[in-house]
Amino acid sequence: MRGTFSPGEYSALYELVAGSPTDLVLKTDPRGHIVHATPASARLGLAFAGDPVGRHLLELLHPSCAEIVIAEHGAAVAGRTGTGWIEVLAIAQDGAQRWLEMKLGPLPAGRGALGLLRSIEDRRSLEDRLFTAEMTDPLTRLTNRDAFTRMLAHLVERGAAGHLALFDLDHFRSINLRHGHSGGDRVLVACARLMRALLGPDDIISRTGGGSFGVLLPGADAGGARSACESVVAALRELGAEVPRGLRLTASAGLARIAGSADAALRNAELALLAAKSRGRARVVCAEGAASPWSLGKSCH
Repeated sequence: MRGTFSPGEYSALYELVAGSPTDLVLKTDPRGHIVHATPASARLGLAFAGDPVGRHLLELLHPSCAEIVIAEHGAAVAGRTGTGWIEVLAIAQDGAQRWLEMKLGPLPAGRGALGLLRSIEDRRSLEDRLFTAEMTDPLTRLTNRDAFTRMLAHLVERGAAGHLALFDLDHFRSINLRHGHSGGDRVLVACARLMRALLGPDDIISRTGGGSFGVLLPGADAGGARSACESVVAALRELGAEVPRGLRLTASAGLARIAGSADAALRNAELALLAAKSRGRARVVCAEGAASPWSLGKSCH
């Protein structure tokens, strides 16, 4: 059963939310003029200095937000439920634009509205950090498989030319068994560092799982992509100072053109990688075309 707040309960509610140091809580009269506001207005850096009391609610915001704010305020004064939280744009004292979120609710007997304004920059920053964490391999700090497949799909949708390479460390499971997971982690970090050093600034390097890495080489022709992959495979053979003693580290790679669909390009690269493994490992095998993934080209070794 839906209840109502008494004036005293509204006052208690107001005092509760008014205690926030970062939320601006305000009361307006029925016409939208601010009759009371908490001190947080200074912390939000709005376009005016000092107490906002006496100003109209719209003076806090960018003119582009006027229509939706007027509608929400009118609904609140009439005692109706609005749309809930809305995002509004404010102009800061330094002239910069700042996004806030606002919610307006009714005061008893149509005496005006109770509003809450808060910055969403911290929330958006947190969302950005969470998104970055979701798309990042925590060990190597490369992007992960999910990010890799999304970026590949994006390149295909754009019709971008280029190549896709899949690298797999040979006998990586044996490395973990012989040297422990800490030794395997050292190998992965060293490989990630080496690939960053050898590949171009526009190339996208991801750890796609276990001892596997994916590389997107947008714009690279067949010769350039093959040369880049061969340099990585050759350098891994020489890598020794940063990995456990007595370890012979090699990698196999499959290379395919970005064409057709993301799934087709990825399948071609996976089949080329399988061919590299079956031909003795420590080499690059190039898929000749997207139409016939089993028609693999020469071993690039």
